Amino acid sequence: MLKLIGNIIWIVFGGLELALGYLTAGVVLCLTIIGIPFGVQVFKIAILALLPFGQKGVTPMGSGGCLSAIMNIIWVLLAGWWLALGHLIMGILFCITIIGIPFGMAHFKLCSLALFPFGKEVGIS
Repeated sequence: MLKLIGNIIWIVFGGLELALGYLTAGVVLCLTIIGIPFGVQVFKIAILALLPFGQKGVTPMGSGGCLSAIMNIIWVLLAGWWLALGHLIMGILFCITIIGIPFGMAHFKLCSLALFPFGKEVGIS
């Protein structure tokens, strides 16, 4: 029940706009053949950005490998560190107040997924 309430509050106060921004970026990336793998990762982040309570980025067994590592390096250099820095700053700002701590923790979850999305999936926590 608390996850539902948290997700509703999150959506009303900015989560919907954040998820729509990620969805738009994913669609734009998928317009090119080279951008499709990156667009798929942005869609994962959009799912977590829409409903962060009750979900987290998980690393499944046997996933990853050299290709995921290479793609994560390219991701971090091009966009990942900007996205992670934005979520880190928002998480710190939300954690200043007691009421904002759950929303700050949601931004920290988004921060870890935004930094290294390849080889991870969004799963139920």
